[in-house]
Amino acid sequence: MRLMKLPTRKGRVLVLRYIGAGVVTLLFLFPVYWLFMISFKTPDEIYHVPPLWMPGQIQFSNYYVLFKDGDVMAILNSLIVAGVSSAIAIILGTLCAYSLARFGTGGENLAMWIISQRMIPPIAVVFPIFLIYVYFGLVDGYFGLIVLYTAFNLPYVIWMMRGYIVDVPLELEESALVDGLNRWQVIWKVVFPMVRPGLMATSVFTFVFAWNDFLFALVLTRTEVITFPVMLTHYFGGQSNFWAKIAAMSVLGTLPIFVAVTVMQRYLVRGISLGAVKG
Repeated sequence: MRLMKLPTRKGRVLVLRYIGAGVVTLLFLFPVYWLFMISFKTPDEIYHVPPLWMPGQIQFSNYYVLFKDGDVMAILNSLIVAGVSSAIAIILGTLCAYSLARFGTGGENLAMWIISQRMIPPIAVVFPIFLIYVYFGLVDGYFGLIVLYTAFNLPYVIWMMRGYIVDVPLELEESALVDGLNRWQVIWKVVFPMVRPGLMATSVFTFVFAWNDFLFALVLTRTEVITFPVMLTHYFGGQSNFWAKIAAMSVLGTLPIFVAVTVMQRYLVRGISLGAVKG
């Protein structure tokens, strides 16, 4: 009779690691699962004791109410503000980073000074910014939020892209210049393809920063350009909370981030890895 071979110590450690990873994954995924389930439940099922793990029947009335009341416009506003500001920050920030990396613009310490601007607590500057926006009539408009998010994301983009551009071999650019390309063509045809993973990773993080901002959107918007995080707070009341709307809106607000990370996943992993290697 053949005896069953016992796992080695290395095998037991590997099994324990998989079990630990599975438990941690379940702990992190449980709030997401519960959020999705609430978005499909009726009010009676949401407040049912003991809690129901699954809705009795999948229904989309919670989502329908958001579209009927026009609340989903908040997600469209967030898409416009975060998307446009991220695109502008990436274009301007990459050009500034190239100038810093290749021409030493501003000296060696300028990059550190630029990234230090990102460390300013938003709450410390929100009131002066609000007064300036009121004076220039920029409150509750797309333009004001796009300008603000672009300004706040620029230091991060410059800092990140400077590191990626420094790693591009200078000989490639010099060869391209000798072959007759001008500086703009070198940036477009040589530098951009080489830093594409870093560019995509930086774009995703910039978009997420703008998407998740709550403080500036709360102070600088009123009724016309309410963003997704601000709209969520409208469902929390002193007497009761609209959990069905909160869950449905949260699911809809998570989808753009989920899609962006999924589409950019290949570049995101490579971009983060490059940044980690540089330290």
